[in-house]
Amino acid sequence: MPLQIVNPYNQEIVCTLAYHRKVELHQKIADVQNAYQQWRLVPIEKRIKEVTAGLAYFRIHAEEIAREITLQMGKPICEARREIATFFERAEYMLSISKETLKPDVLPQKTGFNRRVEHTPLGPILNISAWNYPLLIPVNIVIPALISGNTVLLKHSPRTPLCGQRFEAAFGNLTGLPLVQNLILTNTQTSRLIADPRIQYVAFTGSVATGRHVYSQAAKRILPVGLELGGKDAAYVAEDADIQFAVANLIDGACYNAGQSCCAVERVYVHKKHYSEFLKRAKPILSQYKLGDPMSDETTLGPLVSPSDLDKLEAQVADAVSRGAKLLLGGKRLKESRGNSQGSYSFFLPTLLSDVPNDAIIMQEESFGPVVPVKMVRDDEEALANMADSRYGLTASVFTESKLRAERFARELPVGTVYQNRCDYLDPALPWTGVKESGTGSTLSRYGFYSLTRRKSIHFRVTGKAI
Repeated sequence: MPLQIVNPYNQEIVCTLAYHRKVELHQKIADVQNAYQQWRLVPIEKRIKEVTAGLAYFRIHAEEIAREITLQMGKPICEARREIATFFERAEYMLSISKETLKPDVLPQKTGFNRRVEHTPLGPILNISAWNYPLLIPVNIVIPALISGNTVLLKHSPRTPLCGQRFEAAFGNLTGLPLVQNLILTNTQTSRLIADPRIQYVAFTGSVATGRHVYSQAAKRILPVGLELGGKDAAYVAEDADIQFAVANLIDGACYNAGQSCCAVERVYVHKKHYSEFLKRAKPILSQYKLGDPMSDETTLGPLVSPSDLDKLEAQVADAVSRGAKLLLGGKRLKESRGNSQGSYSFFLPTLLSDVPNDAIIMQEESFGPVVPVKMVRDDEEALANMADSRYGLTASVFTESKLRAERFARELPVGTVYQNRCDYLDPALPWTGVKESGTGSTLSRYGFYSLTRRKSIHFRVTGKAI
């Protein structure tokens, strides 16, 4: 059966694509392996120039690509356009630091010796990408991988395969070399691909369960892997927070992209001083979201990518209420039907819950929807204990005017990124990384280059003659 991409807004088929057959897949692997042998020898200045030229494709086709994103996964068109802008921000930053980052590290002079550390490419890289940010997730790998001298096999999500095609169109023929090849594969085919000895690194973004499978498959070859997995990102509104600023930012951080982000705010702890006001201010902001056709510039909240996610969210809300939480807004799917035989819109109403106990499912397991579960805390100690009580460790945010408080939370929270007065944001100058079940490895920043290269120690004695 071919792959069918279904529009989550109206359930119409966007397009139908054939999976790659065995012979086609092996040819693509051979192509990137052969391209790697030539590309790794190209001077970095020329690699930078060629990759920069490849980015021009995305500028020329920006509006078409934005519309494709919206059709495939339901992101409002205004957010799809912002994703393209952020795509360039990340790509251009990684290009700007590449030459300095990848130059050899020369050790202090030692008489009679030449010592340095070189950052050498790995080879063909398998990038298994996700649907929720279909440009931003692969760009974190593709740009630094190419600049470092690697080639890329991009296996995009079956929900957003057209984005994979765009990466191949942009970077698949630089200097006449097939540096990026798009793959449309089944899960079984992907598992087999990890076992191919020509693959030298796997970068995976997705669920914890699938991440474990990828990790176990790679372990059979002792193959290095980068895993960007789930999150249950917590926020704390401290006693000295600017409550108006905090509420506006946290609601946006919870509901942007319909909450379908690994670093979306998924649980909020509010100091007792601000608790009532937080709820009072949050409700009207959530009520103002406009659900509708994501192709409309007026729509601010799109559908969830899968109708099954509606069941999960309703179950999480019901569990919270059964444990004593109060449902203040939403908590259910939008019942409006499109009127065709293929089902209704996959919208979940913006949801606000108060007095949510920390052992509720909605405080412990990923929601991936526009829900804001809130719990009151007495002080910083209680906030820290609740925030750390998670099997995930991607980001956490603290809204406070106190540098000392922010530094304390940064020191004690077991997460990859700690924000002060900010949330749900990736700065390309900082490594994107997680702890616990949020994953392993880093993308972005100079550390993103280090994940995609191998250290080679150069230890030369300048003469082989006896002195």
